[in-house]
Amino acid sequence: MSEQNKNSRSAFTILEILILVFIGALLYIIAIPHRMISYGHGSPSLDCINNLRQIDAAANGFALEHHLTNGDKINFPNDLTPYIKLNQDGKIPPCPAGGVYHVGRVGKAPTCSLGSSVTPAHALP
Repeated sequence: MSEQNKNSRSAFTILEILILVFIGALLYIIAIPHRMISYGHGSPSLDCINNLRQIDAAANGFALEHHLTNGDKINFPNDLTPYIKLNQDGKIPPCPAGGVYHVGRVGKAPTCSLGSSVTPAHALP
């Protein structure tokens, strides 16, 4: 071996590093969820639907624990408060678009007063 080969070091060139950074950035952009990209478009309706799902699960839990059957009345929100994650005010999270939630009876899905009057709809699928 020559003296030059013994002392030479293997290293990345600046071009190779830039290509790796570009590929990493491209993979990161592709991996960002669609909701993060379109933040602000439909977000209140998605939050409302998620709240309706939580209210529905709380109503089912309440009905199961109290041996209620389909058609039995639920006193909303008092009956469901122990079964749902409350906001900082200690209340069931409100509709972010200003709608009002309604839960009437066991077996009937909770509704938002905005319902399908807005686009996208504030209703459980």
